[in-house]
Amino acid sequence: MENRARVLIDCTDEKGLVYKISKIFYDRDLNIDSNREFVDKEKSKFFMRTVVTGDFDINELETALQVVVPQNANLKVIEPRRKKIVILATKESHALGDILIRHEAGELDADIEAVIANHDVLEQLVRRFEIPFFHVPTESMSREEHEKKVSELIDEHEFDYIVLAKYMRILTSSFVSCYPRQIINIHHSFLPAFIGANPYKQAFERGVKIIGATAHFVTNDLDEGPIIAQDVIPVNHRFEWRDMQKAGRDVEKIVLSRALNFVLNDRVFVHGNKTIVF
Repeated sequence: MENRARVLIDCTDEKGLVYKISKIFYDRDLNIDSNREFVDKEKSKFFMRTVVTGDFDINELETALQVVVPQNANLKVIEPRRKKIVILATKESHALGDILIRHEAGELDADIEAVIANHDVLEQLVRRFEIPFFHVPTESMSREEHEKKVSELIDEHEFDYIVLAKYMRILTSSFVSCYPRQIINIHHSFLPAFIGANPYKQAFERGVKIIGATAHFVTNDLDEGPIIAQDVIPVNHRFEWRDMQKAGRDVEKIVLSRALNFVLNDRVFVHGNKTIVF
């Protein structure tokens, strides 16, 4: 019976690593379907993502690889599988709607376990896709109390990642610390130049010529976590600020979708405060 596995290796660089790792595959008569490598020469760090197929035992393969990689290696040998995600939303529908449509069309390699929002504006949209929706209003409670209720709902579900689909609330450090490298956010790329309620109007008044979006892992440093994906599109003097906002929303949902594809397919290595994406 043919198996498939993703081999993810992050370790100190050494001479002959690729040869020693490949020999493990060769000795077991495994086929390498795809392979990507990168060496950060400044930090002497080696990264490798390989997809192998053949007749093998995952635990035995991992044990064999551990023998040939450095002792400090982060090594994973995993079966490809559909991940599970929980989505946090507020009022804006473009990012959430795009994810729901991709999920319905079979383009998202994940199952959406639930959508949790602090407003009920998007409930009907979510219900159309037969996804559980939970409304946790913020009135008459502190940020910590609200996050506690949200966290309790999240933890009722199996999940690999939490996706902030324009969740327009700043998360506390205690909440973020509960889900390290599991929270993915999307925002416009005007930060830190234009902040506040209407960055597109500010950008219009400044006469910007490009607008973009950034998807990143959430850390305790606001909007400064490791970047997974980015993109920009050109604009010009013919764009009113609402045109810029519409174009910005388009690029936000594209970038978020791209970032989710990378993460859900185990293509992202976190390296300090940046990522290696294969």
